Amino acid sequence: MKHDIVLRVVGKLLIPFILLFALYVQFHGDFGPGGGFQAGVIFAAGIVFHALIFGLDHTRTLVPDRLVETMMAAGVLLYAGVGVAGLLLGGNYLDYFVLDQDRIHGQHRGIFWVEVGVAITVCGVMLKIFYMFASRDRDRDRDRDRDRDGEGM
Repeated sequence: MKHDIVLRVVGKLLIPFILLFALYVQFHGDFGPGGGFQAGVIFAAGIVFHALIFGLDHTRTLVPDRLVETMMAAGVLLYAGVGVAGLLLGGNYLDYFVLDQDRIHGQHRGIFWVEVGVAITVCGVMLKIFYMFASRDRDRDRDRDRDRDGEGM
């Protein structure tokens, strides 16, 4: 698919809108269907779409493995950090109302940051799974070539 000009042009046009839609789902999650999980999956799907059109190597230069692994950890830390902030401010773990003087604003603030953490983690995990499956055949071919050339002994 890397050499199909129509797919490349359509992909360059669609991918920004897919990522923008993921942001919409993330920020609209308080008021309707959506939220962190859905936004993370949509964002990862946009990046997977890029990899299918432009190639895995090019996508891995844009979104390297190190960034994906950092996303997985950072999202969980953000989620847990919101809970710890609630503890430090005198509430229970993940009690959002203590995050602001107004209880309602505290709830909104806490839910927002928890959902951001979920989106980051889900996106990272989905990309990591895709990277692992997409590079599986390449690793198997490399091992087979190495064994055939006698380097594996």
